Amino acid sequence: MVATAARADYSQRLDALWDFDKPAESETRFRAEASQHPPGSREASEATTQLARSLGLQRRFVDADRALDAVKPALARLPARVRVRYLLERGRRDNSSGHRERAYAWFEQALEASTGDTLPDTDYYRVDTLHMLAIAAPRERQRAWNLQALAVADASSDPRTRGWRGSLLNNVGWTMHERGDDAAALAYWQEALTAVEAQHDIVRIRIARWTVARGLRAVGRLDDAEAIQRQLADEFEAAHVPDGYVFEELAEIAAARGDRAAAQSRAAKALALLSQDADFRANETARLARLTELAKPAPH
Repeated sequence: MVATAARADYSQRLDALWDFDKPAESETRFRAEASQHPPGSREASEATTQLARSLGLQRRFVDADRALDAVKPALARLPARVRVRYLLERGRRDNSSGHRERAYAWFEQALEASTGDTLPDTDYYRVDTLHMLAIAAPRERQRAWNLQALAVADASSDPRTRGWRGSLLNNVGWTMHERGDDAAALAYWQEALTAVEAQHDIVRIRIARWTVARGLRAVGRLDDAEAIQRQLADEFEAAHVPDGYVFEELAEIAAARGDRAAAQSRAAKALALLSQDADFRANETARLARLTELAKPAPH
């Protein structure tokens, strides 16, 4: 029973090694963790799936594939949890590199594998799988997957699983925004802000506030949107970590008002920061082009 309990706790202890804002540092931790266990063991294999994720976040996709290839031979004799996490990281790797349909197929396999996961925290990884299905799904299926994930999170007795609520509500909001229903999107984003505020995570709270302000801009409440973004800009400046996404929104608010000079100045700041972000360059080409246009000096 002692060995079983220790093994059951391993996924959560492994997740505690993550710093998603610093994937290179996370990579170092996961390499060290994997090296402490026998090759092919549940612990070494599961740690290697998270090593692969840290590599994918650095856009080192070939290295991520090699890490996952090393896990594959042992999957048949390991707990279903390892297979779920292996399939999730195969899918995340493909989604991040632009192979969305292939990613969706991996996530479908992960969801099927999760039915055999009998370890504690199974709801947590099932929600993770459902939320990734929503991200990779065709637009018309995204909301349904997210709502299914929300239902699992809400029904769970595990606080960590219920902690998915803010992220899921945020994702439903973006789906509604993409459908053109900005009022519904704003409502979901406001609910998401309430959910993350209850967790007292300042990073997630700031992201949620930014998103609410984005929704306010979308429904034409420019003064309210700008007030939130200016407050965020002040907070980031005080912390000496200026945020390009905040300047992007301030530029768009100025542009919506027809204030070309303010839009140009703010867009230039956003462009200087976001053009250094490899993921933004790879996945947000339209937004990058928009910022480039807004940052051009007004013709005399």
